[in-house]
Amino acid sequence: MSLYSSETLKAIKNPHERLTWIDSLYVAAASLARDKAGMPISKIAEEIGVTEATIRRHLKVETKAGEIILKAYDKLAKEGFKVNLPEILQISNNEVEKLKQKLNKVKELIQNILKELEF
Repeated sequence: MSLYSSETLKAIKNPHERLTWIDSLYVAAASLARDKAGMPISKIAEEIGVTEATIRRHLKVETKAGEIILKAYDKLAKEGFKVNLPEILQISNNEVEKLKQKLNKVKELIQNILKELEF
């Protein structure tokens, strides 16, 4: 959910920061999940492989990644699991039907080829 938020998509457009953003989101999400499960910060840091200070910054929402993850968590807590993909990632029903038709044609071609290969 956080990965496809408009804030994240905007931030990872910069190719120099893309990998660090995805990594930061992972660390923030893993930290929050473990914290909610009652795990001590020292153990969280050890398991994830980052410093305790990094974990604290994410949990205190002092980082952009921590902020995005907490927003997603709060939204999930209130509304349940529902992800709205940005328009650029959405596929229309018409496009889905066209893809299904193409897939069926490919399946037919493969079946015909397999029949021809049989002796």
